[in-house]
Amino acid sequence: MAAQTRSPRERYREQTRAEIKAIAVRQLAEGGVGSVALLRIAKDIGMSGPALYRYFAGRDELLSELVVDAYQEAADAIHAVDTSAGGRTALHALAAAFREWAVAQPHLYLLIQGTPVPGFTAPAETLLLARAVIGPFLAVFAQGRPLRTLDPLIDEFGRWLGEEPEVAAWVGQWTGLDADDPAAAVALTGAITAWPQIHGTVSLETAGQFTGMGHRPATLLAVQIDILADAFQLA
Repeated sequence: MAAQTRSPRERYREQTRAEIKAIAVRQLAEGGVGSVALLRIAKDIGMSGPALYRYFAGRDELLSELVVDAYQEAADAIHAVDTSAGGRTALHALAAAFREWAVAQPHLYLLIQGTPVPGFTAPAETLLLARAVIGPFLAVFAQGRPLRTLDPLIDEFGRWLGEEPEVAAWVGQWTGLDADDPAAAVALTGAITAWPQIHGTVSLETAGQFTGMGHRPATLLAVQIDILADAFQLA
């Protein structure tokens, strides 16, 4: 079936919305979430404040779209990684790709992973987008042989898989494993354990907290990933 042709009005609306978001991202980069102001955007784009509300109902709707776009960018960066080598090589590649995206776009990273915006509720689809970012890590850890010290956490995640069909479906999507397969709990444990490890280093780097310290954040993250790979005995 041929794609439906958009009218000139629809194309103009889409272009204007994209321009509004581009200005909002620039404001975000210049001064954080607090600097995103619809009236300033309207002035920059050459329209009245009331006219801008024809494109976005308010600041929260604009921020919601920026959050969705940021998660999609992060997912694209992760999904572009070649994980065919598997094991710790794939794990290093995934972690490095996420860090590189975050460091290149710190304003977008902090929008989705930084301090919550007072009064702002992220869109419901955020959970699905976050899972899309983490998904490739599941496939890597599914091949793990975790040390016994991880048993308490694996047990808890195994119960979670049995209690939450959506979580089981997510793990199955990326690993091909049924929820009752022990490897599914291993995959989930590894991915969720890796996430705070990666964010801990990346968030401190993007916030400038490592400035003046005698190490490279990339080296710190690589060592953390090796420790995690050792714990799951990834080849």
